[in-house]
Amino acid sequence: MCPHCRAFITNRDRVCPYCNETVGARAVELRDDSPIGGFIPQRYFTTVLILLINFGFFAATVVASMSAGHQNALMNLDGLTLFAFGAKEPYAILAGQYWRLVTAGFLHGGLVHIAMNSWAMFYLGADVDEIYGTSRMLVIYFVSSVFGYALSTVFSASLSIGASAGICGLLGAMIALGMRRHNPMGDAIRGAYLRWAGMILIMGFVIPHIDMSAHIGGLAAGFGVAYAAGEPGRIGSPTERAWRVAGFLTILITVFCFLKMYLSFSQSMQQ
Repeated sequence: MCPHCRAFITNRDRVCPYCNETVGARAVELRDDSPIGGFIPQRYFTTVLILLINFGFFAATVVASMSAGHQNALMNLDGLTLFAFGAKEPYAILAGQYWRLVTAGFLHGGLVHIAMNSWAMFYLGADVDEIYGTSRMLVIYFVSSVFGYALSTVFSASLSIGASAGICGLLGAMIALGMRRHNPMGDAIRGAYLRWAGMILIMGFVIPHIDMSAHIGGLAAGFGVAYAAGEPGRIGSPTERAWRVAGFLTILITVFCFLKMYLSFSQSMQQ
């Protein structure tokens, strides 16, 4: 279907025979390229990079915790190590360490914690990336994680970490997709992901030490951003360029926050 006049055309047409507008490559042609020699499929590429960063920081925290004498760090990291690496801690955040709202989303408390979050992230991240595009996916994940930990800072005094706030944001984005599509497919998408959200919220009430404020905040933020953003439009349009800039800014802000964490960690080690 021509994206300009909506007339049916063949998949070989590069100029619409009805409105004479240039037709871009099909989405499948743009998204099926496999980076790194085909090792990682395109739809999983950004998600896998985020997971690798998470596992990298998990390994670093485990090594640091074991070096401090905590031999069970692989399964249960100590709070002092997590705090040093940027966990959400309300008093530190309110004292000006706002970078913790970002860094907390990349830390995990143990092997089971990171394994469960990685499983959910692997599937949800790929779905959101494929439907909304990488730029929107990055913004949704970033805003959801930050908003989730901001809400947690207000309502929970506990130390908190994990990618679950951002993951709940991706879940909210899929619910928003179902809400925007007024057809049987939209109903099916909305129903499936609402059940998933319900299960996560129930687990939060049953399992102790789960940060419900971060989950609810992430879910709400992801839904709001995705519903307002909508699905990608024509490649190269001003709107799509703006989303690419926004996605790039989330990366820069994240790098900046980890730099702040590193400086804070270095200062604490020198004291």
